[in-house]
Amino acid sequence: MRILLVRLREIGDVVFTTPALRGLRRRFPDAHIAYLVEPLAADVIRSNPHVDELIVAPRKHLFADIALGRRLRAGRYDLAIDFHGGPRASLLTWLSRAPVRVGYQIAGRGWMYTVRVARPRELRRRHAVQNQWDLLTALGLPDPEANASPVEMPADPAAAAAMAERLARAGARPTDRLVVVHVSAGNPFRRWPQRSFAALVARLASTAGIRVVVTSGPSEREAARRVVDVARGRLAPSERDRVLDLGEFSLAELRGLLECAALYIGGDSGPLHIAATSTVPIVGVYGPTLPVRSAPWRDRSLVTESVEVTGLPCRPCDQRVCAPGDFRCLTRISADMVFEASDRALARANRT
Repeated sequence: MRILLVRLREIGDVVFTTPALRGLRRRFPDAHIAYLVEPLAADVIRSNPHVDELIVAPRKHLFADIALGRRLRAGRYDLAIDFHGGPRASLLTWLSRAPVRVGYQIAGRGWMYTVRVARPRELRRRHAVQNQWDLLTALGLPDPEANASPVEMPADPAAAAAMAERLARAGARPTDRLVVVHVSAGNPFRRWPQRSFAALVARLASTAGIRVVVTSGPSEREAARRVVDVARGRLAPSERDRVLDLGEFSLAELRGLLECAALYIGGDSGPLHIAATSTVPIVGVYGPTLPVRSAPWRDRSLVTESVEVTGLPCRPCDQRVCAPGDFRCLTRISADMVFEASDRALARANRT
């Protein structure tokens, strides 16, 4: 059997499909499994042990998609599953001409699939892994369990070794507890304020034995530098070298960095879900989204703390406009709240 999977767009959403890869491999152990993603998320799948073929879609362009459609049709797939459901993903799934095409029942595009699965429009209090797995349930696979089917992105040993060397050059010592703080999110509605990040980083770095690595996405390098500068300005001169700015990271490098970390802190964005593929303790900061929908999907024995403001009638939201206008779901989360969650996470990790 030849299986084609399609999931375009976001890094985190691609990570959330990796339990399905394990499930498909268990059900079809001898199948050839190909996965079509966009360039940004390619590293998530590149080393996945359940995928035989990685297909990276070029930038969106009609002629490029027609050529890609021809390539997919030439692959002679027996089954195609579209985890995305957007217009481009639907078209590419249809162009594959796989005799069985599984996707969501979406107005105007449902006809492109031979098996259609209902997708409620409301924001359900249900994890994104389960929502995407509904497509496998339609094929007879049992519901997923986080312990048995966690998210996956194996660390590249070369990337992990390179990150350890990079940390040593920056002054980190083997005895340091390394805390990775990711200060950006691709979605502006999920960005915790820079001043809050700076206050948190300063407080963490003032704790004996801790060094903090501040990371960000490529488009927010200036924001990361400002967080580093403000945090260092709050520290005594002897403590300022505890805040490290190592520059940009690829996804593979970030995953390698996490092999050296004692704790990861960040908002609900792709890097948090990359962290979930490791065993590192995680503190997630949730604004308009809910932990029940996007908290780390992994072994329940691993340490995870979620920080959120409950009781807001506007939460969760569709992240297109802030109804109150003040982003209170994020601005009401204080640096002290996140620091206390970090302290708990480190303490819990020390007990395991």
